[in-house]
Amino acid sequence: MDRLYMRHSTDKQTNLRQRHHLEPYLASGAPVYEDPATSSRLHPRKRPGFQRLLDEAAVGDVVRLADAARLFRSVRDVLDVRDILRRRGLHLRIASGAWSGMDLTSEDPMTKLFVTMLAGVLEFQRDMISENTKDGVAAARNAGKALGRPARLNSEQVAAIVTAYQNDGAAVKALARNYDVDPKVIRRVLDSAGARAVTDDLRELLGEPGGEENPEPETSTPADPVVSIDVPGLLVEHLRDAADVAVRDALRDGRAIRRGTGYSLRMAAPLSVHQAALEACAVLATEGAAPAGRKAYRVYAERVGAVPAARGMTAGTAPTTA
Repeated sequence: MDRLYMRHSTDKQTNLRQRHHLEPYLASGAPVYEDPATSSRLHPRKRPGFQRLLDEAAVGDVVRLADAARLFRSVRDVLDVRDILRRRGLHLRIASGAWSGMDLTSEDPMTKLFVTMLAGVLEFQRDMISENTKDGVAAARNAGKALGRPARLNSEQVAAIVTAYQNDGAAVKALARNYDVDPKVIRRVLDSAGARAVTDDLRELLGEPGGEENPEPETSTPADPVVSIDVPGLLVEHLRDAADVAVRDALRDGRAIRRGTGYSLRMAAPLSVHQAALEACAVLATEGAAPAGRKAYRVYAERVGAVPAARGMTAGTAPTTA
């Protein structure tokens, strides 16, 4: 079965060119998985559309792209995705470019060599685009053009804030509420004008008059107990490429527990690591995600949430549907 993947980088772009290359497969009714307005910097495994494709694909299915840039950004992306698809028994074909007509998951030596070479070329093209962008920014800056995000406050508002702070004794948080900005914006304005002194910072920290109003009460740092929680196998696969090193290390040290056709991974780690792993899996709980992913996320979330009530105990010993 053919499964079509499409992606574009911004909400101002469309998939028309991609649809043109994949028109025969669209006409046959092949399912489409899309990641609109998604940067290529986001690893394919972190994209909801591509993750849903992986969740629904069966052994022998063919993943088809209009061009390589829809899925890959670097050599690492090419090799990672190729390995993921190969382990799941899927094929990968690209409709246009140097890779067209080739099954990128093939194990023959020539295909592996060609894939690695072309992945390097793709990464080189990305680097050249980045370099050209930087040159364009530098040229615009030299020409006197304003760059970056527009200022939250205009010059009249800045002057009024400084006056209110110095002459009227207005507090930073009160000014932030009046101008609907974060207190950090007010502090930057005051610091740029030299209106805040070191003593002002000390008053804020100590909660003395002249500092921030209604300072937050001090709270003790919560304990971070090491707990053992069974992580559904579907989440484990998603977390293999997690950016958090602590999560990856905990997965490596976990113990696999087979449950029917699926499995769980009993992971002993600090509660904060489980919470980080749960956050990294949040994309599986979105409305467009596959039902199996949402269920696995819900099971893990319930187990992590139950830990504070039974701190230090083993959680998640109930059967897991992975």
